Amino acid sequence: MPTQCRRRFIAGLGSAALLAVVGNLASPAAARAAGSSSLPIVDMEAVLKAAQWDPQKIGSGITLGSGPSVLLVERALQAEGLLKASLVDGHYGTSTVAAYVGWQHRLGYSGLGANGLPGEASLTRLAAGRFTVTSVVRPGGRVAFGGHLTDARAAAMLREVQSVTGLTMRVDQGSYSTSDPSSADTHAGGGAVDIGVDGWSAARRRTVTAALRRVGFAAWLRSPTEGPWPWHIHAVAISDPDLSPPAQAQVGHYFRGRNGLRDDGPDTGPIVEKVSWEEYLRRR
Repeated sequence: MPTQCRRRFIAGLGSAALLAVVGNLASPAAARAAGSSSLPIVDMEAVLKAAQWDPQKIGSGITLGSGPSVLLVERALQAEGLLKASLVDGHYGTSTVAAYVGWQHRLGYSGLGANGLPGEASLTRLAAGRFTVTSVVRPGGRVAFGGHLTDARAAAMLREVQSVTGLTMRVDQGSYSTSDPSSADTHAGGGAVDIGVDGWSAARRRTVTAALRRVGFAAWLRSPTEGPWPWHIHAVAISDPDLSPPAQAQVGHYFRGRNGLRDDGPDTGPIVEKVSWEEYLRRR
């Protein structure tokens, strides 16, 4: 374009378009940055839901609303040499979980940092030049609730349950805990708590279980006939990025309508809409 014509063209542009044009003229790197807003979107909330539910499904069904985002994550994992092309299908099954663990290991993570669930840091690294991450879910730091450790997100959920029920809950076991072998490491990560309900009426137990479910927990009332434990409510925060693998599996069982125990029995708890904490907050 002749210089005089180019000057007239640029002078007629708005500020946003002007910046883009100047960036394109300045350097290839600036041009790529200017075009980053046009990258496809990965909804982290949707991917987390699929990452918990899909591995527990029979078959390769796609979690509603998650397929497009999961596909983008899987394509990135394939590009990194961690996932076969035949498994890039929008279903976040066990192979995708293993591939994401591989990605987390490559970044230097271990333990809970390599649990197969996309956390903000690892997903953002995978996204570079490929997609933009939205609807970020953060567990927050480790905090005390009821004398036991959990993460800030789960603590906020528990406070909400106390607020809506008017009841104070006694925590018998918190998160980041491996002291009780009967819990099978479901408490080894974040977002998992046991609420003591000994001495409560059946109605109160059911009320609190339902409230926990409404704010975004996969929650079940446990009786002494089901295992070596007293009466309690076991609750796992749906889509908590810090969940241990056994806790992730329990969330998948919850979505399948099961009890989260080894016998894989039916869920006999209160019937409520299954939502995450973020979904609850948007609807409150």
